Amino acid sequence: MASASLRAYLDGANTLPRRRQIVVDYLNTVPLSAQAGFGEVNGLGDGLWAWYGRDFDELNKLLAMPIASDEPLLPQRRALAFRQALVPLQARAFKQALSLMVAQRRPSYYLAQGDDGGDEDELPLRQLTDGYLRALAEAGVIPSALRDAALPLALRLRAPTVATGPGSFVERKAATALRGKLQGLLATRPYDLGRLDLAVDSPIDGEVQRAATALLRSLNDVRAAKAAGLYGFRLLSDGDDPSRISFSFTLFERGERSNLLRVQADNVDQPFDINEGARLDLGSTSKLRTLITYLELVAQLHERWSGLSTAQLAALEVSRRDAISRWARDYLAHAGDKSLPAMLEAAMLRSYSASPAEGFFTGGGLHHFENFEPADNRRTMSVREALTRSVNLVFIRLMRDIVQHVMARGEDERAALLDDATNPRRREILARFADKEGQAFVARFYRKYAGQSVPDAEALLLRGMRPTPTRLASTFFGLEPDAKADALADFLARHLPNADRSDPALQALQQGYGAERWSLADRGYLAGLHPLELWVAGHLRHHPKATLRDVIKASREQRQEVYVWLFKTRHKGAQDARIRNQLEVEAFTEVHRMWRRLGYPFGALTPSYASALGASGDRPAALAELMGIVVNGGLRLPVTHVAALEFAQGTPYETRLEYRPPKPERVLESAVADVVRRAVIGVVEDGTAKRLKGALVRRDGHVVEIGGKTGTGDHRFDTYGRGGRLIASRVVDRSATLVFLIGDRYYGTMMAYAHEPYAANYKFTSAMPVQLLKALAPTLLPLLEDGGGCSGARDGRK
Repeated sequence: MASASLRAYLDGANTLPRRRQIVVDYLNTVPLSAQAGFGEVNGLGDGLWAWYGRDFDELNKLLAMPIASDEPLLPQRRALAFRQALVPLQARAFKQALSLMVAQRRPSYYLAQGDDGGDEDELPLRQLTDGYLRALAEAGVIPSALRDAALPLALRLRAPTVATGPGSFVERKAATALRGKLQGLLATRPYDLGRLDLAVDSPIDGEVQRAATALLRSLNDVRAAKAAGLYGFRLLSDGDDPSRISFSFTLFERGERSNLLRVQADNVDQPFDINEGARLDLGSTSKLRTLITYLELVAQLHERWSGLSTAQLAALEVSRRDAISRWARDYLAHAGDKSLPAMLEAAMLRSYSASPAEGFFTGGGLHHFENFEPADNRRTMSVREALTRSVNLVFIRLMRDIVQHVMARGEDERAALLDDATNPRRREILARFADKEGQAFVARFYRKYAGQSVPDAEALLLRGMRPTPTRLASTFFGLEPDAKADALADFLARHLPNADRSDPALQALQQGYGAERWSLADRGYLAGLHPLELWVAGHLRHHPKATLRDVIKASREQRQEVYVWLFKTRHKGAQDARIRNQLEVEAFTEVHRMWRRLGYPFGALTPSYASALGASGDRPAALAELMGIVVNGGLRLPVTHVAALEFAQGTPYETRLEYRPPKPERVLESAVADVVRRAVIGVVEDGTAKRLKGALVRRDGHVVEIGGKTGTGDHRFDTYGRGGRLIASRVVDRSATLVFLIGDRYYGTMMAYAHEPYAANYKFTSAMPVQLLKALAPTLLPLLEDGGGCSGARDGRK
């Protein structure tokens, strides 16, 4: 206030001019909602144009003339007819300006309604403006003639100058993604970002971006999809609707100091980015991550043991379960070439059975897996061939070896845990198991009962139960621990009308099955219910607004209580099985750490060998990052989405900011990256992506080398009955993915994806994105000319 007072008196003691200027400044900046085709409206000048189509200068000249005066305006304008004609013009201009001044209190409310001259009681803006016209005339601010001329006039707001319907998100997908990056860089909101005077230099190649977008968008049409070769064996079948499939494509180029985003396109007409924003089952692409993990472990063993003599190697004690270490020891003891590249190549030649006959105890249960090609079932093949042909059972066994290798690092501790029933760490591990499994049950039962009314929850809880007085009493006191006998009588009347509800019978049931009589585990057994289901139903009965987090927090003691039987030493066999399961979970935590270091986007892995087949999910953008590490010889380079920012061009505040990427980070041995690169090239040369072989040929006749890894995701929700019988199977989504490299500079992903309820209609495989990349190949050729370089003109797009 002191600063404002000093400013007001800068021009002297008379502050009237300053106060007038404050009002003028306010009128020139007052927010007046927004108009389609114009944008945000600020100030009376813009408001008169946006809402009434009035030129501000002309309107000011009109209002500056004497209003409804008997004095001559000009010598030739003494005629009464002219004065009568001028007054309505001034009245309309005055009423329009006044309407905007009074609308500022609720601009979006008042200015969103037009006026067709109808009942003024239904037109808030006109009603409010007319009220002020009367008040101004009564106060002598305006002549009564102006008021009388203005009152009958309608306030017809200008119609939008452009269509207000939504545009296509497909065409501006890359721009939308860049805006998201800018919001993070500038720490600003989308609304504030749109108000900046900012030009952005991006490495996105405009020509290829438009061509890829046009191709993906055209695939909604059957004829275009057929022209792209998407119908056929393992692709779309006759009658399949391609418009229900989402396609996405990303392309990156290895630069000197960073990887450059060249194309980011899809045909999803939503702002959502399927490349970076979804967790998808991308199938056998996870075999690439599994292979890299395996080779990393071999490289670590080479570093530890390559300097040892044959005698020292023979003296090494290796767990019989650790097949990778046993192989590495034997290889180094007998190989002529003990270099890391030679050892990695030999590791790629290790053979595994592809038989699906074996069951695998993993993820807390016994699982069986199948190969895509039945012809592989009786074969034994090398790791390299298994990657080329994408054979499931080989990678299941390879993941088992990886997990067993990680678990063998603590072999002594593991043996102590399993052999010594008194080992205090057994109780610690079992408590963690009970807590984790208990949380899974609590979450399952919460989803079942959350939002249910008390009668509906009761009916759901007792569905399938053969009711008896003892079962119902045990259930009731689990739900209502403090209830009396008369409440039990009402419960029995609802669910077992013929039950004996005499006082002696009710008293006996209360004494035999009351709250203090049985533990939660025993009460669940007596009721024929899972004890945690009974507890969750009771908790939600008394806390209907509890969230899942609240219920999990409140059930901490109960989760341990229902597993009391597990802590008893006579159940050592059951304890050992769960300890092995927990040790496997801890091993997968280490595998997850290795995957995260190479860009895996999620905070945990599904602790199952099925993670080698995609059970843990992935993202196309994360797979592209992994392939980028391979292309860069084991270095992680930052990705450049925004090369430079230019603020306020052509003004005194012009500022240019250029991106300076950090130094590359070594995350993978170069020898490992080289082996992986040759392996994925083999997938195109003679494997599941073979239709890409020779797809890119430069003008000089040189065939551009292509490598990749395919994956088909078939995500289902299966329901099982007693004895493991499959009752129902619902297809949640289907995906087909290709992560690829082109030459020694380019890499990216291509994906096709269908979500329920349409996913069940399709049987396409990873041949789909392979064929789609082949169809896009001619568009990519300009990027690959001149040794795979990129002209300077292509590096900058605004």
